[in-house]
Amino acid sequence: MVRTGSASVAAGPTLAVVAREAGVSVPTASKVVNGREDVAPETRRRVTEALDRLGYVRRPRFDAAKTPGLVDLVVHSLDTSWSGAVLHGVEAAAHDAGLEVVVSAGLTRTRGGRPERGWLDKLTARGSSGVLFNLAELTASQYAWLEQHRIPFVMIDPVLEPPPGVVSVGAANWHGGVTATEHLLALGHERIAVVAGHQRKMCSNARVAGYRSALASAGIRHCPEYVRHAGFDESVAHRRMLELLDLREPPTAVFVCSDRMALGVYQALAERGLSVPDDMSVVGFDDLPEARWISPALTTVRQPLSEMAATALRLLVRMMDGDLPESTRTELSTRLVERSSTAGPRYRSPC
Repeated sequence: MVRTGSASVAAGPTLAVVAREAGVSVPTASKVVNGREDVAPETRRRVTEALDRLGYVRRPRFDAAKTPGLVDLVVHSLDTSWSGAVLHGVEAAAHDAGLEVVVSAGLTRTRGGRPERGWLDKLTARGSSGVLFNLAELTASQYAWLEQHRIPFVMIDPVLEPPPGVVSVGAANWHGGVTATEHLLALGHERIAVVAGHQRKMCSNARVAGYRSALASAGIRHCPEYVRHAGFDESVAHRRMLELLDLREPPTAVFVCSDRMALGVYQALAERGLSVPDDMSVVGFDDLPEARWISPALTTVRQPLSEMAATALRLLVRMMDGDLPESTRTELSTRLVERSSTAGPRYRSPC
């Protein structure tokens, strides 16, 4: 049995199973379940018959005005300004929806570093109606468990590409990588490096792909040695910047795929007696408070973290109400915030 708000329902077939049985899409099946009229009569008949045949149990419709709901927010950690921005967005949207939020700083981990299913069992024990996962990496069995128990969830900036049908919210990372690189190109830089995050993480790959695309559009040959991965770790970014400075032709500018890593880059440049932006232009990504605090203030790509979190909460409320989004992926736009860490290069020569 699974507790859903004040009701208990037996785990049954998912809406995806019903849709497959009826030969329709999941959003179409959702429309029938929720009494929407924009469905053809024959399609409605097939879905209704599949619902009855499979014994699909409709989730009680969420009504915040009657019973305040409880949702879980699972963040990567609570000691970063990133998580603070996410929490701020969720809190504001939850207040508007009449929801209470339980915050967990990461999932219980196995030896391999993945979340244990035992944490998910606690979800039903405390009656959570839905979950927001931020920077989480779930196993296939955990996705299956959530689907089987019909607990709606939304991924905020998922680490890996989610399975089909999983709802997620992120930023336009590819466009952000393009914007950061085009800004440096417009200043006259040609030797532009990138300090990226994890090689297997969605957002990192997208930002590097945007960087490469902008270089190609400008007719500048991509130099493989200018791409360094630092795993979003400030100390590793420090080492990667030192490696770039030791190249025969070091870059004149660097696109750093997170503001936290940019702190490590600044440190490496200071150790070598180099100044920003006179000797090296630096562009970050995120627009965290650190970007304004460091000197010189960091030019960076703003990622709307609070807006992403609020959007995810609103999508979760819809799913708690039985209404599946038409699209499983929502991307919010990024934009360049120009400050004092970029200028034209002193030297110009191709890689």
